[in-house]
Amino acid sequence: IASDGQVVVRFGHILAKQCLDQRCSRELLRASEHTHTISSQLGIVARVKAVTGESRASLELLLSNAQNLVRAVRHVLRAAEAACVKGLGQPSPDAEEEEVAAFCLQWKKNLSWHRAKEALHSSRDELGLRKTREAEAEPTLMALVQEQPPQTRNIPKHPSPRKGHTVMDRHL
Repeated sequence: IASDGQVVVRFGHILAKQCLDQRCSRELLRASEHTHTISSQLGIVARVKAVTGESRASLELLLSNAQNLVRAVRHVLRAAEAACVKGLGQPSPDAEEEEVAAFCLQWKKNLSWHRAKEALHSSRDELGLRKTREAEAEPTLMALVQEQPPQTRNIPKHPSPRKGHTVMDRHL
């Protein structure tokens, strides 16, 4: 989990470099650095727990750090969404930067498609307010991340996810 947090940190740094809006770029860098810190802490706690064995306190600390990492990753993804909406510059010829740009472009296309569909099939009442029962949620980067197959092959195989669990639960 901690190493996957570092993948999200790298994603945030690459996207911040490509972001045209300085405010969004700074927020994305801040969120990425926070995620880096929590991911590093989680790695340290996991190594200490592996050496010290089972104790309730170490298990609670490990769980707390993992939950903090999930919240930090969500923050990075929300900041990344804002950066994508504000606009991205051309990525350098680096393959990793091109992959990040393509991923964000796919999400932005999904968002545009969703908004166009919403405009055609308005689910608004007579006052112009959105009807909550019929409205679909807008696509998010988190949802797109959850749909992606795992990129890293050094992650140990886990059994099939239990009901209610997603790919994100297994990798972050």
